[in-house]
Amino acid sequence: MTEDVAHEMLELSSQLFERMILQQQAKVLRLAREAVPNLTPEELRNPHDFPELKEHPTFEYEDGILAGLISAQVALRTEIKGRLPYAPPTF
Repeated sequence: MTEDVAHEMLELSSQLFERMILQQQAKVLRLAREAVPNLTPEELRNPHDFPELKEHPTFEYEDGILAGLISAQVALRTEIKGRLPYAPPTF
């Protein structure tokens, strides 16, 4: 893989994952607010603080999908960047 191709793949995958993650974050927040109406996105970072979310029929499933998307984004970026030649940081 050439460096140009790697950077192009990083850009394309980054845009795609960002759209997918934003969409899933909105869905998870909407579902969470069905159980806890005034829940903020910040509070949602600690869903275990809200027992009501455990009882929601689909919240944990959709939150798991979100976690999977974020993991896949990180893994793909790491794989692509790992194939690039090492470039020491410039200060």
